[in-house]
Amino acid sequence: MILIYDGSFEGFLSLVYEVYYKKLQPTRIYKKLPNELILEELIEIETSKKSSIKVLAAIKEKFPKKALEKILNIFLCDTREFELDLLHYIILGFKNPKDLFNINIKTIFNLRALEKELFSLVHRMYAYARFEELEDGTLYAKIDSKFNVLLFLARHFMKRFNNQNFIIHDVKRKLAFIKNKDYIQVQEVASFETPKFSENEEKFQKLWKSFFNAVSIKERENLKLQQNQVPLYYRTYMSEFLNN
Repeated sequence: MILIYDGSFEGFLSLVYEVYYKKLQPTRIYKKLPNELILEELIEIETSKKSSIKVLAAIKEKFPKKALEKILNIFLCDTREFELDLLHYIILGFKNPKDLFNINIKTIFNLRALEKELFSLVHRMYAYARFEELEDGTLYAKIDSKFNVLLFLARHFMKRFNNQNFIIHDVKRKLAFIKNKDYIQVQEVASFETPKFSENEEKFQKLWKSFFNAVSIKERENLKLQQNQVPLYYRTYMSEFLNN
């Protein structure tokens, strides 16, 4: 049996509701209909606000806080097929919350490894995010990340920048965290015009590149090591690598 849901957290909780109360036994879970020929039974799960609220309320009541945090964290790993493991994890928690920390259970082990990968990525993105100054003084950063780390970055830079207005734009997911004097929130960005940068920004860009060149010793250049330290994937919006 294959289940299809809309990819949203509310949709996934609706799926959990259907599986738990109808005792479904899915072998795979997809966010959209696969292109290949499917011979198994295929069921599309409709997103239900009522069902999702019930499941979330039950999780909050029965699960330890750390287990709920894990569920939310795993859902941010949106480029991975985590759904089947996460479904089993939640059902396991409803049966016996103590089992949620037993890494001898394959599901628990898999989710723990994925969450660890998420946290590792978050810490790298703290260092790889590059902000540019816009005309109004707002700091703007574009990111392209394997997982959805926008809220982690937002919390981190809220502490670092204090009263500074800033925007973190996840280009691939079309999401932006916006913080200014009027509001602080994540918004969907359907279309986005290239912002106008301040006159000082060109100087900042040159400083980054100058720093990069200054710490590089040509005779000891090791591109393989450099790529291990800063993989090509993360360089898309890093100032020191632009036009280098």
